[in-house]
Amino acid sequence: MNYARNLEMSALCFPDRIAVIGDGREYSYRRLNEEANRVASALTAMSVKPGDHVALCAPNSYEWMVFYFGVLKMGGIAVTLSAALSKADFNALLKDAGPRVLFTTDAMADVLDADAKASLESIVSPGSEQTFASLLESGAPHFKAIDVTRDDTGAILYTGGTTGTPKGVMLSHGNMISSAHNVCHFERSFKEDRAMCFLPLNHVFGQIHIMGSMIYAGGSVVVEPGFDMDRLLDVVERYGVTKFYGVPTIYVRLLKTPGIKERLASLRYYFVSASAMPAELVREWKSLTGLDVHEAYGMTETAAMATFNHYFRHIIGSVGTPVNIVDVQVRDTEGNALPGGSEGEICVRGPNITKGYLNNPEETRNLFWDGGWLRSGDMGVFNEEGYLFVVDRIKDMVITGGENVYPREVEEALYKWPGVEECAVIGLPDPEYGERVTACVVLKEKGKGLDTKGLKAYLKTCLASYKVPKEYIVLDELPKAPTGKPLKRELKKQVQATAKDGK
Repeated sequence: MNYARNLEMSALCFPDRIAVIGDGREYSYRRLNEEANRVASALTAMSVKPGDHVALCAPNSYEWMVFYFGVLKMGGIAVTLSAALSKADFNALLKDAGPRVLFTTDAMADVLDADAKASLESIVSPGSEQTFASLLESGAPHFKAIDVTRDDTGAILYTGGTTGTPKGVMLSHGNMISSAHNVCHFERSFKEDRAMCFLPLNHVFGQIHIMGSMIYAGGSVVVEPGFDMDRLLDVVERYGVTKFYGVPTIYVRLLKTPGIKERLASLRYYFVSASAMPAELVREWKSLTGLDVHEAYGMTETAAMATFNHYFRHIIGSVGTPVNIVDVQVRDTEGNALPGGSEGEICVRGPNITKGYLNNPEETRNLFWDGGWLRSGDMGVFNEEGYLFVVDRIKDMVITGGENVYPREVEEALYKWPGVEECAVIGLPDPEYGERVTACVVLKEKGKGLDTKGLKAYLKTCLASYKVPKEYIVLDELPKAPTGKPLKRELKKQVQATAKDGK
C-alpha cells in the first residue's frame, strides 16, 4: 500500500491524459509520474529514509504536486505548510516537525532562523544551491512506490490556527486512500472531469478532497496559486472546467458577476468548503444555475469527507449522511450516543480518522472517546432521515444571560436580510449578560449604512429574543484564513481593539 499508487495506476491506465493544468501548461500523467519518480529517487540518493519528514511550504503549482508525490513514493512523510505563514509561525512549525528537506520559495527560505534550520540538510528553492530543476535532473525516471502499511503516516497537516496553537495532524496512507476513494465515489468523479483547485494544497481540502480524488479518478487538476476572479473565469472557460470548489465568500462574489451563468456553462458540479454555505445563498445559486451547491462534513482530522449531501436527495442546510465505512454519532458531554433529533457533539469513527497529533500526546488523548471515536468540537443533530445538520462550533457558542446561542442560526437569519453580503456573529464581554450577541456584517452596497432598527424587527420574527444581536458592526471585510474560513477569534480581537481605541 502507498497513497502514491493512485498516481501510478492513473499513469498506467491513462499515460497521455492531462493530469495537471497550471500556469498555462498541460502535464500528462506520464510526465507527472516520471517527475515524481525523479524526486523520489533523488531524495533517496540524499539518504532521506522512509519515515523521514520532508516539508513543503510554497503556493499551489505543478511542481508542488510533483514534489509531494515524490516524497510519498519513497516513503517519506510530507509536512505541508501554508505559504501564508508568518515568519514566527513558519519557524515554529519547522522546529516542531523537524524535516530533513524543505521545498519552498526564496522568500520563505530567507526568514529561516537557526532553530528551524537545525534539522534541515537541504533546501529546495529557486535561489538555493538545490533547485527543483536540479533535483529532477539528479533523479531517475523509474521508481516504484515503496510498500508501507495502512497505519504508516503519509502526511502531516497543521490545523488549529483559527482557534489556537496549530497542531500537526498525522494522516496515514490508509486515511488518505479511504477519503480519496469516498470523495471520488460520492461526487461521481470521472477521467473526463477537470477540477478547479485554487484553495491551498497544504490544506486537507485541496490536498485530498480535490487533488487526491482527481488523481484517483484519472481526471485533471486545474491548479491555480490563489483566487483571482478574472483569471478564474478565464481558466474555467478556456479549459472547460467541470467541477468547482469554493468557499461561501467566492459564491457571493460570483452571484454579483454579470453573465455568470454563461461563463460557468462547462461546470456540472459545485461544492462549498471551509465553512457552511448559508441556506439562502444555496437557494439563490440553484435558482441561477439550476445546480445544487453540495456540502460535506469533514475536518483535517477526518482526512476530509465524513458525510456527503447527495445528488438525488439534496437537503439544503444539511451536510448529508455518513460516507462508506464511516460511522457518525451525536454524543452528549459524557460521551453517550444520543437519539436522532437531539443536539450533541459530532463524533466520527472510521478508516479515515487520524492517529493523532505530532509531538502532542495530551491533545491526542483529548481528541478521542473510548472506541476510537473522534470528538469534532462541533455541535450537530440528525433528522429523522439520518441527515446531519451542523449547529455550530462548540467554542463559538455565545452564552448570554444564561442562554446558549449558536452563531450559525443567527447568521442564517442575517443572510436573508437583503443588504447583508457576509456576516459573522460573535460574543463580546457584557457586564449585564456575560456576553452580548454581536453581529458583524459586510454590506452589499458599501457606504449605504445598515438599517439596524428594521433588521432587529425582522430578526425578532424568526429568532428567540435572546438570540437577536444587541450590537451591529459594519465592516469592509471579515478576517479570513487562507482557506476562506472566517476567523472569529481574530474578529473578536479586531472589534475589541477598535472599541478600546474609540474610547
